[in-house]
Amino acid sequence: MPELPEVETVRRGLNQLTLNQKIIGGDVLLDRAIAYPFSVNEFLTGIQESAIASWYRRGKYLLAELAPCFGDKGDKGEVSLSSPSPPPTSCSYLGVHLRMTGQLLWLHQDEPLHKHTRVRLFFQNEWELRFVDQRTFGKMWWVPPSVRVESIITGLAKLACDPFSPEFTVEYLANKLKNRRRPIKTALLDQSVVAGLGNIYADEALFLSHILPNTLGTNLERSQIELLRSCIIKVLETSIEAGGTTFSNFLSVKGVNGNYGGVAWVYNRTGEPCRVCNTPIQRIRLAGRSSHFCIECQH
Repeated sequence: MPELPEVETVRRGLNQLTLNQKIIGGDVLLDRAIAYPFSVNEFLTGIQESAIASWYRRGKYLLAELAPCFGDKGDKGEVSLSSPSPPPTSCSYLGVHLRMTGQLLWLHQDEPLHKHTRVRLFFQNEWELRFVDQRTFGKMWWVPPSVRVESIITGLAKLACDPFSPEFTVEYLANKLKNRRRPIKTALLDQSVVAGLGNIYADEALFLSHILPNTLGTNLERSQIELLRSCIIKVLETSIEAGGTTFSNFLSVKGVNGNYGGVAWVYNRTGEPCRVCNTPIQRIRLAGRSSHFCIECQH
């Protein structure tokens, strides 16, 4: 499943390739890929003849600001990692959640159609943005003008603050964990604790923090929480620089694999030697999810 670094990689690519581009039409090949409006025709009518002003990221969600608020206001993927959900304006918005296997690919319309293509958005000069999703859990939304985005994409209202936001302080994380009598790995996967963090980077951050995944969140000392916070940010920054991780089917907007997997500390390395102490990496299951760790380096 794409996590924050993969979604941020996609956002940056979209800001480089699609800003100021006008949507001239579209085609929905799988109706249930559209979460709102309930009418596919209304969705296509809403986005048509609008131009993309900027792409935002909120946790694992992508939001495109559409004309009439036209203009190049995006960072083009080069500056800020903190991209909060925008406030209600006279703009409409296109929302996307990739879920488990979703991909957004910027392709020329001559490119053969992948069998798992669910939505096509047509732009000028014969380019298109394709939403490809093998497992069909991904969703797209069109939010009408002057409507709060969170009222349509309701999952946004449940998200905690972003790891790159100023609000993600040691105090914030300590308050989120102090009453959680469950494993820290499980707590970190809760999007009401940290927005955007998933299985891969929770394992990696815990390794760098020397914390076992089954340690109860409420038992962590402040010094551990301080280190954990900094390691969450560090591992996310490292993965974004590498273009994300491709353990299954993640691709950037240009169809490029992520490179972080080759340097992962523990994730998906069961039985392989720890990169620090050579102890074989172990794997356990917590709340139905795999957790990878080094018993020597994490304690």
